[in-house]
Amino acid sequence: MAAIYSLYIINKSGGLIFYKDCGTKGRMDTNDSLRVASLWHSMHAISQQLSPVNGCSGIELLQADTFDLHCFQSLPGTKFFVVCEPGTPHMESLLRYIYELYTDYVLKNPFYEIEMPIRCELFDINLSQAVQSDRVALLGR
Repeated sequence: MAAIYSLYIINKSGGLIFYKDCGTKGRMDTNDSLRVASLWHSMHAISQQLSPVNGCSGIELLQADTFDLHCFQSLPGTKFFVVCEPGTPHMESLLRYIYELYTDYVLKNPFYEIEMPIRCELFDINLSQAVQSDRVALLGR
């Protein structure tokens, strides 16, 4: 099965509010994950402005030789992106499912402050179940 390396959630200001390292190879430290999130936020914003297509929502897929980066932006501007093996199927549906988990377990949590780092045990548990390789194939609806 294809592997998911990492998951990032970025607030609308470009701040990293959640990072999960799912793979064993290429683990990043905190500073590197902050740099990746900041770089992606900037590239996403620039791509929206430079696109020749009106109403472009930014980069949704970045393909490289060793990884794919899939991005989903919610209407409020929160970005969810996954770094995975090249050719991993159903990443769009996985990102939408992660957004559902985010709205159910994070935004509905009365102790969570919007735009702040996510510290929610139920979100972590359900997210870990969602990114397991055998569950990714089941999410392709």
